[in-house]
Amino acid sequence: MLLSNLEFVPGCDIVQYLGLVQGSSVRAKHVGRDIMAGLKNITGGELKGYTELLQETRQQAIDRMAQEAQAVGANAVLNIRLSTSSVAAGAAEVMAYGTAVLIRPRQQPGQIQQPGQIQQPGQIQQPQAAPGRPRPPRP
Repeated sequence: MLLSNLEFVPGCDIVQYLGLVQGSSVRAKHVGRDIMAGLKNITGGELKGYTELLQETRQQAIDRMAQEAQAVGANAVLNIRLSTSSVAAGAAEVMAYGTAVLIRPRQQPGQIQQPGQIQQPGQIQQPQAAPGRPRPPRP
């Protein structure tokens, strides 16, 4: 499953739009993390407990969004966005949402695509340079 914040995938065509998909996760603060955060407020620095909590929450929301996209037959989710909101004292929701699509690699001139043959996004080959012309190096 390709996940991207772009509106399109270079080198691919969108075959079908399958609609909006989303995933969310609500997490509450942990007493142990609150104690460590209180100490960090005195000394300063990163609140690593909260950083880890938010990373886990974001990943779970993205995973749930990808599962919903897979359930509707998508092989990619484009234009992904993340949103955060406070739902209660000490609890926050992270929501991931995007557009579920079915994509396929764009055919190169002279290339014949077999009917029903759709490559996965990870299998997309980069266009080759024209014969006799060296391909410029990628940055």
